[in-house]
Amino acid sequence: MPKLIEHAEAGPEVRAVYDAIKAARGVPDVNNFWKALAVHPPTLRRTWESLSAVMAPGALDPLVKEMLYLAVSMANGCAYCTASHGAAARARGMTEAQYGELLAVVGMAAETNRLAEALRVPLDPQFEA
Repeated sequence: MPKLIEHAEAGPEVRAVYDAIKAARGVPDVNNFWKALAVHPPTLRRTWESLSAVMAPGALDPLVKEMLYLAVSMANGCAYCTASHGAAARARGMTEAQYGELLAVVGMAAETNRLAEALRVPLDPQFEA
């Protein structure tokens, strides 16, 4: 199990990132992902800055972004990220019906991806753009 750096034992650089996360999310403590990353403060800071930029308001709705993150986490087999972003998607309004459809799409994509790769299907010319 990785070492988890708590706020009280963190150095100033880690505390600054923790404080930014807590302020942005309105939470009393950061979750274990951030505490594990804190063993290397530059990675913690870079990851928070990148995640903040990617998940910031933009052309995609915040719920859509969380559902995309959830789908990729499922496809990559990351139990932690699936749980974390599943909770975030539900907090942003994902319904059980949406979750069910998301599961169906993730499962279908996994199946058809494997079939296309196993069969070595050549790319159709109209998809080349």
